[in-house]
Amino acid sequence: MDSYEGTATLEWWANRSTCLGRLRVQVAVRTVGDIWTSGAILESPLAAEDRESFDFLMRLDPHFTLRFDDASTLLVKVVEAGVEGRLIVTAAEADTAEPNRTRHAPHQ
Repeated sequence: MDSYEGTATLEWWANRSTCLGRLRVQVAVRTVGDIWTSGAILESPLAAEDRESFDFLMRLDPHFTLRFDDASTLLVKVVEAGVEGRLIVTAAEADTAEPNRTRHAPHQ
């Protein structure tokens, strides 16, 4: 895959059975060799309550499950890009993604 553009869902899972947040995004993934970059744009602006929830989850842990429309998933780190609705999404490193093994992606 050299690039991918499409829709996906960012999910914040507290454990294998409890998802505390879902956001629909438009993602653009580009790869060059073994390095990939990805950006995402929220499909719709966040209402005040949703913004508060998103900010809270980001402070707890900026790692989300990125679920593509074909149900494949990838654990990613999310950083706001400084422009409302734009996000920088990078692959999470295994040793930092789940502190103390407290968070897990759901069963497939």
